[in-house]
Amino acid sequence: MLLADAVLMAAACFARRRPDRRYRATPLGAGAGADDDDDDEEAGRVAYPMVLVRIPMYNEREVYKLSIGAACGLSWPSDRLIVQVLDDSTDPTVKTWYDRLRKTLVQQAHPAQADMDVHQSTKRKNKELMTRVPILECDSNHGLASIISSYLIAVGLVELECKSWGNKGKNVKYEVRNTRKGYKAGALKEGLLRDYVQQCNYVAIFDADFQPEPDFLLRTIPYLVRNPQIGLVQAHWEFVNTSECLMTRIQKMTLHYHFKVEQEGGSSTFAFFGFNGTAGVWRISALEEAGGWKDRTTVEDMDLAVRAGLKGWKFVYLADVKVKSELPSNLKTYRHQQHRWTCGAANLFRKVGAEILFTKEVPFWWKFYLLYSFFFVRKVVAHVVPFMLYCVVIPFSVLIPEVTVPVWGVVYVPTTITLLHAIRNTSSIHFIPFWILFENVMSFHRTKAMFIGLLELGGVNEWVVTEKLGNGSNTKPASQILERPPCRFWDRWTMSEILFSIFLFFCATYNLAYGGDYYFVYIYLQAIAFLVVGIGFCGTISSNS
Repeated sequence: MLLADAVLMAAACFARRRPDRRYRATPLGAGAGADDDDDDEEAGRVAYPMVLVRIPMYNEREVYKLSIGAACGLSWPSDRLIVQVLDDSTDPTVKTWYDRLRKTLVQQAHPAQADMDVHQSTKRKNKELMTRVPILECDSNHGLASIISSYLIAVGLVELECKSWGNKGKNVKYEVRNTRKGYKAGALKEGLLRDYVQQCNYVAIFDADFQPEPDFLLRTIPYLVRNPQIGLVQAHWEFVNTSECLMTRIQKMTLHYHFKVEQEGGSSTFAFFGFNGTAGVWRISALEEAGGWKDRTTVEDMDLAVRAGLKGWKFVYLADVKVKSELPSNLKTYRHQQHRWTCGAANLFRKVGAEILFTKEVPFWWKFYLLYSFFFVRKVVAHVVPFMLYCVVIPFSVLIPEVTVPVWGVVYVPTTITLLHAIRNTSSIHFIPFWILFENVMSFHRTKAMFIGLLELGGVNEWVVTEKLGNGSNTKPASQILERPPCRFWDRWTMSEILFSIFLFFCATYNLAYGGDYYFVYIYLQAIAFLVVGIGFCGTISSNS
């Protein structure tokens, strides 16, 4: 199944059915539709539709300036663009920053202080900042210090950045909520209820660590404007910290295959793929027809894409439109991310399987592709088979002589699948052995997460925000990125991987002593991989390790 799906997607990818040849995408030129020179400027302005750019964030101290700055720097008429920042932050360290700055201002101005109760303000996002704060009482000589200090206390870092861009003529809306219900999906859903959203035709979404190029909208919006059947345009992810460590290089290989084969193949064949949650542009009418954002799973992006696909909307993936982002370089953070993605996809399969099967709005072949290839093969089988074959069946086969694994199952099929991955990652082909071993270890976690989602066990809706460092080591000193946690090194150990490595070491040693084949070579390597991950000697070390 995995081989057939990989071959099909690779063939579709190599067919190169480029979007610009299948759909109209002529640029939105200035002066389009003008009858005389006096109307050129006005006609050019009207040619650009109203676009809403949304940036959901939660405690994004390291990257909030990057994403807001990139969104405000998009090449689009300022009166046709609204940037909406959805801030669910609760980071208490922001208060420490406020206090330091306020104390500095107080020392310079020497005003008298008095404590007084301050009523809760809708501007404030953190309850710790709402209860009791010092209010400055000063005479006219120190009025400026008082105003600045009070202002910095009243607003947050993200809101300050939004106000700064607003003062530069950008239409930036800063939105906060009273609760974090629904997490990212809840913020996106509530943000669409604002009155100013009604005037927008399209909505672009970027996570807090994504930095679109200025021409992003100029290259994506034309597909939606010229082709009314298209509901979503998805861009390619680029990574600013690929070379940070071996784990980020491996992630880049996996995601590169996902985009270049799965997304491009789905776009070329069925005009459908799972929305990646960021670096994409939706037609708002398609989003509304699909039922909007739902928080029933931790993959609200895929949920929306499936429902929009069932309504007949087509999706386009643009491989040449790249958006810079950041890969998680910390193993614990990466585990949480993979758990959320895998568990959420399996849980969504459980919730929408019957709906897909019985809907009459799409043809049978589309249902078959969605249920079998998109969900069953890629979201279930793709996690279980590598773990069971490489980490269970092969090791047990050396202990039980009656169990034999055919050569085609051990060598030929896995080699073919690996080559299909390598073809689309020629620049990283020398990392293939490390990629195989690491992915087999991660298949252990993904298999567990898949069953949690499929059976709706405890932790099915667990949401841990991916930690971000901001452009990797290119913009930060190593002492800040590799901040060692104040704990003993064995506190980072995970016993499940360590115990599994012991089991594999035993199987490899038994095969070396009593077996007649060379399985022990692979099993030893896989045991080392489990041990390295188990003791936390993988990726970078941060304060959250």
